[in-house]
Amino acid sequence: MIKGHGWIKEGQCGCSQKGLLWQYTDLRSLCAELLECAVLAYPVENFARFDAASRLVAISVALALNDASIPYSKGKKQDIGILGTNTDGALDSNLSYFRDYVAAGRKLGRGNFFIYTLASSPLAESAIHFGLQGPAFYMRNLENPEENLLAQGELMVRNKAAQTILAVSFGTKEAACKCIQETI
Repeated sequence: MIKGHGWIKEGQCGCSQKGLLWQYTDLRSLCAELLECAVLAYPVENFARFDAASRLVAISVALALNDASIPYSKGKKQDIGILGTNTDGALDSNLSYFRDYVAAGRKLGRGNFFIYTLASSPLAESAIHFGLQGPAFYMRNLENPEENLLAQGELMVRNKAAQTILAVSFGTKEAACKCIQETI
């Protein structure tokens, strides 16, 4: 059922099925390299304003889609859902927003910090960029989070909630995305 697996952690990322590996020093240069080798079909709009988790989720999704040989293009919608899990929700982004709010005299915080205070925001950013039209939601399980995420993804594919489900386990330092499709 797992057709592709993309992952990223500090300094390296890859596609497991195809055996591809990239070393990188910063995400900006990595994105340029992934564009050059067509892992990213086109630049991720507003990537610079994304929080850390959203950047890592977007890259891991691109790698997983590439690993599963699923093309995407700007403006094309696909029957693909995205599920995500992590242990901290959006704690780091909430702290950034609150610190900004306090620094502004407790009158207002910047909106570009606020939009990432939901744990589902990294998934939504990827859904927008990659044209994912299937279900998108964040789930948090304290016991066996990745195992439960994969089980939920497989159940959704079997029940035809979407043709493909991307199951993303993410944080602010690394992310892994598995592409789940029904075997024919």
